[in-house]
Amino acid sequence: MEKVRVGIIGTGGMAQGHIARLLKNPRAEIAALCDIRDEALARTVERYPELKDVPQFPDHREMLASAGLDAIHIDTPHTVHYEQIMNGLERGVHVLCEKPMVCTVQHAKDVLRKIEETGKVFVLSYQRHYQPEFLYIRDTIAAGKVGEVQFVQGLQCQNWLKGTRGAWRQDPALSGGGQLNDSGSHLLAVLLFTTGLGVDRVAAFIDNLGVPVDINSALTLEFVGGAQGNISVVGNAPTWHEDITIWAEKGIFFMRNGKLEVADENGKRSTPAAEEMPEGSTPDDNFIAAILGEEPVGSPAIWGLRVIELTEAAWTSAAENRIVKV
Repeated sequence: MEKVRVGIIGTGGMAQGHIARLLKNPRAEIAALCDIRDEALARTVERYPELKDVPQFPDHREMLASAGLDAIHIDTPHTVHYEQIMNGLERGVHVLCEKPMVCTVQHAKDVLRKIEETGKVFVLSYQRHYQPEFLYIRDTIAAGKVGEVQFVQGLQCQNWLKGTRGAWRQDPALSGGGQLNDSGSHLLAVLLFTTGLGVDRVAAFIDNLGVPVDINSALTLEFVGGAQGNISVVGNAPTWHEDITIWAEKGIFFMRNGKLEVADENGKRSTPAAEEMPEGSTPDDNFIAAILGEEPVGSPAIWGLRVIELTEAAWTSAAENRIVKV
């Protein structure tokens, strides 16, 4: 295979970055575009004139049947991911899917089984899994250099309530949930990814602030093995901010808005040198390389399962006012 022929399902705002990265990859070819909205397709072609002759489809099943694809990108509202993932795998194409992978634990388990059955490459678009700083944290913890992780703190805030008002993200039929299931999904995924911890129990308090989906979420976690954690997702904030701290037996990782600082067991703080940092990538480049057999998948579907397990348990905890086993 000289080039991987990719079909894009969903050409809204989220797809634009994926399209730009694929167009820069010499081993990828965007071979089809699919969207139920003509205006979204038109805006995409206007932005990327090199796609003007690429076939367009209103239905992803028609595209899968006739476009001669090797792979698909799924950049659609959350609750339709499941059908599109399964349709793609059943058609024998490789799949990259935007987060969250799916909106129920059962659907996540179905997807993992289908990936195993088909043997196709599946990449979940969690870009933090490819960011050098988070890879550094993961590798340092996995190598045992700081001992056992004891406590985890994650905070994410943004103007999500106002920014998504009137859009599909506040419609549970399309979003499957609010900020915890949307951008909050990145926070949950990277905490689990870097620490290697599995969540045992969660107690959650959630405020919808008068809309149909969760906006502010406060989660207290107990991990398998006894580590503890807090996760705060604030959707009614005037600015974006992300703050992650991981305390281990012999060190601390401070990740503030993408900037990493570490403290050793004596409390000395430092920023890792550039030569210490792993090489970064993107889900899009990893997807093409994995299809061509050149590297392993950096963000496999298991993280979609782990995230929705925690998210679903948090929703249940908040709704039923009890601690929930994950």
